[in-house]
Amino acid sequence: MVSINREPHLQHREESVEKRLKSAGLRPTRQRVALASLLFAHGDRHVSAEELHAEVEAEGIPVSLATVYNTLHQFTGAGILRVLSIEGNKTYFDTNISDHHHFFVEGENTVMDVPDSGVSVSGLPRPPDGMEIAHVDIVIRLRKNRNKPQN
Repeated sequence: MVSINREPHLQHREESVEKRLKSAGLRPTRQRVALASLLFAHGDRHVSAEELHAEVEAEGIPVSLATVYNTLHQFTGAGILRVLSIEGNKTYFDTNISDHHHFFVEGENTVMDVPDSGVSVSGLPRPPDGMEIAHVDIVIRLRKNRNKPQN
């Protein structure tokens, strides 16, 4: 499935992505490999389906927005992405699947990880019988300080 004409570092990245997809129980189709390569090439990040679709188009890869959405949801179901519903119908996908919290910059639609600085959550309700708390998502909304002049 890996092209022989590829540069060695790209070939290694595709092989690594294919291995990651297979270990998550997903068949490494050409479109999944292309999307996963873009998603995971730059470390931890938060991306919307529309942003990823724009990246795919810029690479000249023919993938529809519906395919991007479907693939992102498949990746989430397989446990290699985390979904963040932050702004109404705006959904972001997080490549960092560990338990952590987020900042959301209003007006910029930017999502950032909260540094591990000891955020603690207490007083959680007891879940209903037969249920357990999977994780707690905290989104801290930020905006530019209106009282401080911008430089």
